[in-house]
Amino acid sequence: MHRATGGRINPGQSRKERERQDLLAMIRQPIVGDCRIAVLSIKGGVGKTTTTLGLGSALALMRQDRVIAVDANPDRGTLAERVRDASTNSSVRDLLNDPNITRYADVRGHTRMAGSRLEVLASEQEPAVSEVFGEADYRHTIDILRNYYNIILTDCGTGIMHSAMAGVLDLAHCIVLVSSPAIDAARSASATLDWLMQHGHSALVRDAHVVLSASRPGSAALKLDKVYEHFASRCRSIHLIPFDPHLAEGADIDVELLKPATFEAYLQLAGAVSQTFPRVHRSRP
Repeated sequence: MHRATGGRINPGQSRKERERQDLLAMIRQPIVGDCRIAVLSIKGGVGKTTTTLGLGSALALMRQDRVIAVDANPDRGTLAERVRDASTNSSVRDLLNDPNITRYADVRGHTRMAGSRLEVLASEQEPAVSEVFGEADYRHTIDILRNYYNIILTDCGTGIMHSAMAGVLDLAHCIVLVSSPAIDAARSASATLDWLMQHGHSALVRDAHVVLSASRPGSAALKLDKVYEHFASRCRSIHLIPFDPHLAEGADIDVELLKPATFEAYLQLAGAVSQTFPRVHRSRP
């Protein structure tokens, strides 16, 4: 109508345009301090690391501050391998052993940067050394990063009883629980929520965001009503990441190569997680 009338009549923004502006405003809202997001799953191969990169990239692209993802997987995590930047081979252990961390540039020397501006701190690649990355090491890592980054995502290992997980859960402002849409994987995810409830993390469960990551074509078309209904009654939000050939490659992730629906799903997840931001300065240290 605006074009047809030569600009004489302006009907204003459409509902879709207003919703998009509201979503971006939510994602871009300022954070007092730093927000810590733990991305976890009890089963391997369900898209946890991919979700960490997708969510982190969406946040980094839409915000103007610093976003970092930390690989806290004690079993040779692959987070850094999914980023094309090979400017450093440094790991979280190198960061912890560096006595000269006094400014952002010092930390940046240990991280890789994706095209989205998301920074990644690699896990220790030597199995014998990575296994001893425990709670104290994780807490020390966060003590360093929180001085230089506004959002810190942690790509956790699958061992919920591992020492580092105690620190991850204690310091997290919210969790993103990743599962495949399959019923057995959803049951495992639900069991993880049960464990968290039983071990003093009921607040994290109530504010949790569940991600169902489709790993093959047609997964998104499965009947997910019961799965949605179950998690919706327990958590803050639930999201389906559709199958995407680029993600299925398991290699470097380039957000420009994602299908529009895939990136939109990550944006919606980023918007949901951003609801945590106003509460950050009033909650955990």
